[in-house]
Formats: sequence, C-alpha cells, structure tokens
Amino acid sequence: MMLQFSLGFLLMLSCGSESSFTEMMPEPEPTSGDVTLYVTSGYRIQEFKKTYLNFSANDNLSPNTLFLDPQQTYQTMDGFGAAITGSSAYNLLKMSAADRTKFLKETFSTTEGMGQSYVRIAIGCSDFSLSEYTLNDKPGIENFALQKEELEYVIPVMKEILAINPDIKVMGSPWTAPLWMKVNNLQERAPYTSWTGGHLNPAHYQDYGTYFVKWIQAMEAQGIRIHSITPQNEPLNHLNSASMVMKWEEQRDFIKQALGPKLRGAGLQTKIYAYDHNYNYDNMADQQSYPVRIYEDAEASQYIAGAAYHNYGGDRSELLDIHAKAPDKELIFSETSIGTWNNGNVLSTQLIADMREVGLGTINNWSRGVIVWNLMLDADRGPTREGGCLTCYGAVDIDSDYRTIKKNSHYFVVGHLSAVVKSGAVRIGSKGKTPEGIIHSAFRNPDNSFAIVLANSNSVDTSVTFSDGDKHFTHIVPANSVVSYQWSK
Repeated sequence: MMLQFSLGFLLMLSCGSESSFTEMMPEPEPTSGDVTLYVTSGYRIQEFKKTYLNFSANDNLSPNTLFLDPQQTYQTMDGFGAAITGSSAYNLLKMSAADRTKFLKETFSTTEGMGQSYVRIAIGCSDFSLSEYTLNDKPGIENFALQKEELEYVIPVMKEILAINPDIKVMGSPWTAPLWMKVNNLQERAPYTSWTGGHLNPAHYQDYGTYFVKWIQAMEAQGIRIHSITPQNEPLNHLNSASMVMKWEEQRDFIKQALGPKLRGAGLQTKIYAYDHNYNYDNMADQQSYPVRIYEDAEASQYIAGAAYHNYGGDRSELLDIHAKAPDKELIFSETSIGTWNNGNVLSTQLIADMREVGLGTINNWSRGVIVWNLMLDADRGPTREGGCLTCYGAVDIDSDYRTIKKNSHYFVVGHLSAVVKSGAVRIGSKGKTPEGIIHSAFRNPDNSFAIVLANSNSVDTSVTFSDGDKHFTHIVPANSVVSYQWSK
C-alpha cells in the first residue's frame, strides 16, 4: 500500500495540478531587501532571525503608521551588552575554542552577529567571582597588581572579544576597596576586616584614587581601554558579597578630593558615573536623588559624566526625574538580572517584560545604554559563592557539556538593540497611530540610517506601517515578539 501511494503521489506531481505543488512549497527566504529585520518570538519560533523587507511602491493608506521625526532628538546612545564577570569568563573558557569563538562572534561581531557594544567588568572581585579578593590585598598602594582572575580569565576573554569587535566600550566597577582601606564607620574609624560592608577610610582617599588609576592603566597595558567607571557598585547595599557602603556625601568627597583629580592628573579620559544602584535608593530617606546631591557640589560635579542605575528596587520613572533635575548629565543603565524569583529563563513571559522595563523602557527615559548582568552562567547558576546571588540566571545559560546554550530574555534585549542602534546614534521622535500593545524606540545612526526596535505584547500578529517621510513599509509583527529594523535614508 505504501508503494502504491508513493507512486500515485509521484504521478499526481508529474501529471496533476502544478499549482497544488507550488502551494505546498514554502516561499524562499529573502536574501536582501531595503529593510533589514531581526525577529525573536517569545515562543522561540524565531530566535534573532535575520530577514528583509522592501519599501512599498503603493501610497500609504494604513491608519496604523509610525512616522519617524528626525527633527525631534533626545540622547546620544553609547551601547548595549552584558557583564563579563569572573564566572562568565570561567564558563566561556570551559568551552572549546571553536565553540567559544562561534558564540562570541554571534554576540559581538558587527558583521556576523548582534554587535553587542558595551561590557561591564569588576575592579577586583564581584559576587560572581571565583574568590573574594582585591587588586591590593597587601597594605600599601605600591603592592597593587592584577590577580589570577583578571590574568587567567577576564583578560583573555576580553582580548578575544576585542579581536572580534575592537570598538567595544568597557565599564569598570569595584565591589569593595582593599580591606586595609576600610573602616567600620566614619565616626569611630576602627579597622574593618570583612569583605561585606564597611566604609572607605577618608585617610585612604588618595590611595584609593591611585588604585583606580593603576587599574585603568594596567588594563590599557593589556589592550583593554576603559571607557567608564563607577566609584562603587551598589553603594547602599551592605549585604552583598563583596560590598562597601558609600553614601552620597562620601562619594562626593571621594570624587572631588581624590578620584576626579587623580584621573585628570594621569591624563585619563575615562568617564565617571555616580551612584550605580537602585531606582529607590534602597528606601533610605536621606539618600534620595543620590547623584543630584553630588552634582550640587560644583567641585565634584566637574568630574562626573552622569549616573548609573539598577532596577532591583523602585521604578524606572526615577530616570525621568533625575534627567529633569540634571538634564546636562548622562544616564546609563548598568545592571539587572533575571532569576528564579521571576521565572527569568521562561522566554514567553520575560522577553516582552524585559524589553518594556529594561530595554526600551530605560532608553525612552533617557538612558544612553543598557548593560545586563552575567553574560553566561552554568547549569547550576554559577559558579557563585555563598553570600552572592544563588538564584540568578545568565543572559545565556550553558549546560554541563559546556556546549549547549540556552539564550534568555536579556541576551535578546541587548542584542536587538545593538544590532541596529550603533554607538553615536541619536534617539529621535516618532508620531502617528500605533496599535495597542506595541512599544518602540526610534533612532538615527551616525551613517544616517534609521533604526527602530519594537516589541509586540499582543497575543496576535499585528500589522504596523513605518514611514521616514519619504519611504514606507508594512510588517506583520509576530505575536509576543521583539523586532529590530534598520534601513538607509
């Protein structure tokens, strides 16, 4: 019977309706077009799939048209990416060289991948390091030196990334000063020998400013240029491993008395971003508007490019408030994590939520860039240490075979942005009617191409027309998906 059916089927194909056969064949994927698209579905039907569309030759009669307005301009964009923690570097180096190169190209190459363009690394250890350490554990600033984690893990990975994308921006943040520079509080100033908590001793402001200079210079000697730093990761969090408290008055004084003058004296152009913590200032009444309080001191403000924020507490509307209070200062979104607490590795629920809150949400509130936490964690959400986050997922998670990779929402959020929004792009306005459930940002790149990143939170495919004033095109945006578009003027 099977043989008879097969022969009959072949006979139908040769003698029957040619149109029936044509209808069974899928249309070939376009290999070029006026508009380049990248599509990711929350249902994983498509994962950063590249395709193309052409401009319409017909008049635009669509009521759902998004009109770009290049005359309305907002912030200039810096870049998008993830943190290369000690744990991430460890996992990457457990991969075979070929598999690692393939993944890094998919992530950082501007021609073969997403072109992610901003990474964050720790100055010394973080809560995702292989051990607790600083770069100066032996007292005396003359004993500063890069340690094993930098030399054997982070720096080798960074060199591979920079070989793929030499224009990557790098942000550095310390989790703690060396213990010999710490005191229990600023009143008693008793020695403090714990990795967790404590304060920077004002008597060591100059030493610690030199510590930053030495780190920047040591990294640059390795071929890694440091674009920006923050004086302290999560300065209001005394429970992290490792950590150090630095309230706004302390950070103001450290910047104006030591960090700013030390960097300037060394001829370094590295940007300083204040704060680097949550929108809600950990609900401390006397720490509200933390960076603005520092800006009010002209001596400190001259050294500061802007402020960095995390989203583990509070609302992104705080970015709008800080921009309104200090419109001449920059904003950067420097850390967020997904984890077991929010089913963070379930793409169907997290993709749109993270694009709304982390990606487009912070950008539409004046952030110049978006950096998520660990680029890669393993199947056990590590390596990590007790006292660090035991429930975090990475932007990607790698299986115990160190080959099978699961890409999570944060990977796609920053990838969709970096793929079409280039460093130096300007966010521009848009107007017109867009369907409910569609959120977006629009940009003009340095090469004058246009870019749009859009999320469709609807449970159905939704038609949207895009117009730059001269040309237009229509796309049926898949349900529960994120799409990036780029085209030349």
